[in-house]
Amino acid sequence: MTVAQPLVLESLPINLSTLKLTDEQFSQLCLSNPELSFESTAAGVLVIMVPVGGESGKQEASLITDLSIWNRQAQRGEVFSSSTIFILPNGAKRSPDAAWVELSRWNALSPKEQGKYPPLAPDFVIELRSLTDSLSELQEKMLEYMANGVQLGFLLNPQDQQVEIYRADRSMELLQSPATVNGEEVLPGFVLDLNSIW
Repeated sequence: MTVAQPLVLESLPINLSTLKLTDEQFSQLCLSNPELSFESTAAGVLVIMVPVGGESGKQEASLITDLSIWNRQAQRGEVFSSSTIFILPNGAKRSPDAAWVELSRWNALSPKEQGKYPPLAPDFVIELRSLTDSLSELQEKMLEYMANGVQLGFLLNPQDQQVEIYRADRSMELLQSPATVNGEEVLPGFVLDLNSIW
């Protein structure tokens, strides 16, 4: 008897580089299609993000909760969910699974900039690999975050029980099955419990 293999869907890139959507057109596209999640690369490639399943959604909620609890106590910045699109300095429009922006940088934005897609790179990001994610695409995204000013990033890979830690001034560090990772100098005192991920 043959066992059916699960269908793995990856994000769908659509090359619109010849069209080059303005920020307003990209915003209108998102508003007109609320059932879809979009990103856009610096080259203008529109990426339709595949919704995650229940397990990945539960894990993502746990990550955001841990980050929010730390931030509520530290009062050092603002926490954002995967629904938030950031316009990076290179023009890419990206939605990390969880993000944090230092308070003075957030407050430096105008109310209009805060209300739309914030035109900045977060200080800290988390990407959580779901069954629909290509690891190499997530690694490229992490490198893009770093090149655009992100100070610290965690790429969590539950499939291989690995964490890739990206730092602004160093190369990537790979950890196998750690119980926790910490926020280092960027988020002092923040400890992310990975027991709910593995």
